[in-house]
Amino acid sequence: MPEWLAALVPEGWTVWHLAVATIAFGISSAVVSVIVIGFVVVRLPTDYFSNHEARRHPNRNPVVRVVVAVARNVFGWFLVALGLALSLPGVPGQGVLTILMGVLLVDFPGKHRAEYWLLTRRGILIAVNALRARAGKPPLEV
Repeated sequence: MPEWLAALVPEGWTVWHLAVATIAFGISSAVVSVIVIGFVVVRLPTDYFSNHEARRHPNRNPVVRVVVAVARNVFGWFLVALGLALSLPGVPGQGVLTILMGVLLVDFPGKHRAEYWLLTRRGILIAVNALRARAGKPPLEV
């Protein structure tokens, strides 16, 4: 193990300990990514893509709406930056999935059109609606 890496790991760790920790981190981040994405997809309103008002929360206090929007964007950009770091060679983790989760949280022009385009790709809508059916939710209207 290189000197610089040995200085970063806990005392007494060998290459095997580091390999097991790296593999455990990679598997756990993949599982968490799949669970979070599944949770978000199941919670989407049925008419999210066909009704513009379904994406808004009209009953929310305007101050709460702004605070939630700012927090969601800050956390989204953090996930994008983390995903870029995880995409570097030699760094374990699900970089692309983390970037995707961050992009879904961030507000930018054309975001809804990009989500719609992604959802209408062959097989993706079928898989999303199958996941929603398993959770007892109606399919998405596109």
